[in-house]
Amino acid sequence: MTICRHFGICGGCAYQEMPDDAYRALKRGFVVDALARHGFSDADVRGTIEVLPRTRRRASFKAVKRGGETLVGFHAAQSHSIVDMRECLVLTPNLFGAVAHLRELVGAILSDGEDAEIHATDSDTGLDIALRWQRKLNPALSTQIIDWAARHQFARVTSNGEIATEFATPGVSFGKARVALPPESFLQSTQDGEAALQGFVREAIRNSKSVADLFAGLGTFTFIVAEKARVHAVEQDKKALAVLSDAARNAQGLKPITTEVRDLFKQPVNGDELKPFDAVVLDPPRSGALAQAKALAESKVKRIAYISCNADTFARDARMLVNGGYKLGTVVPVDQFLWSSHIELAASFKRS
Repeated sequence: MTICRHFGICGGCAYQEMPDDAYRALKRGFVVDALARHGFSDADVRGTIEVLPRTRRRASFKAVKRGGETLVGFHAAQSHSIVDMRECLVLTPNLFGAVAHLRELVGAILSDGEDAEIHATDSDTGLDIALRWQRKLNPALSTQIIDWAARHQFARVTSNGEIATEFATPGVSFGKARVALPPESFLQSTQDGEAALQGFVREAIRNSKSVADLFAGLGTFTFIVAEKARVHAVEQDKKALAVLSDAARNAQGLKPITTEVRDLFKQPVNGDELKPFDAVVLDPPRSGALAQAKALAESKVKRIAYISCNADTFARDARMLVNGGYKLGTVVPVDQFLWSSHIELAASFKRS
């Protein structure tokens, strides 16, 4: 078993030394335990789907310059100190390779004592870098960034939300659709994990003709579902929904896709509004979808596919749905954050 040189210091990985079987059981146990706390001790929790090392395509790095030394990497375990990344068994080779280039940039620009946060995505069309720091773009800084990005062939660099340079529009494909990424976009962490979740959704809502995709984001599930069914995509993030809409207009061979900007925490889609839909796809943030789960529990929707990045909030929402007449089906843990305490899952519900 290969162990990263930073293991035990870096806060990114906590379980790298565990035997594979014990590690997979641990990850599955996070889901089993969360469900049991909400009365689902007999839930059908399958074995953990585990992605391969070196496949994580997005990360947030910390950078700091102290005493003339530039550090770029993740926080140390239970600390605000930064572990200067010289090896990583989790990130894609492109993303890991970017760290040395980022160290070069911030080392040249930052003054001693300054720090920065860097959101990096390995998109299909190149690396997308978003800097968050105290620096404001000016002609001299812009020139430095443009020259640096050109030398290292980055697709785009933004500074505090403002585009500093863009040589290619970062983008990804979801099924038949090509989606341009806004800066600092949310994507599933790995392509293989994303594909596993998409496959689960297809199966969970098979034969549905009209589907509401709630918390649709950029359309991770919208476009897969639209290969067989009409889809209404609902999302609070206007920029994400705008690129989803653009991609839908340009995609071929899909059923109709409509969109709606809506805060589902404050204004969940209610029972009357859900009447046209055979199925719902839910992919909320870590806080879950309690208000929307309550509305679904009072609806007549037949099938739900729920994608979660937090087993505890999922189990809470699942209890709301089951109390409202749904039956919890298969639950599949998906491990996209290798060797960490984080676990995602996919679950299906059917109305009795």
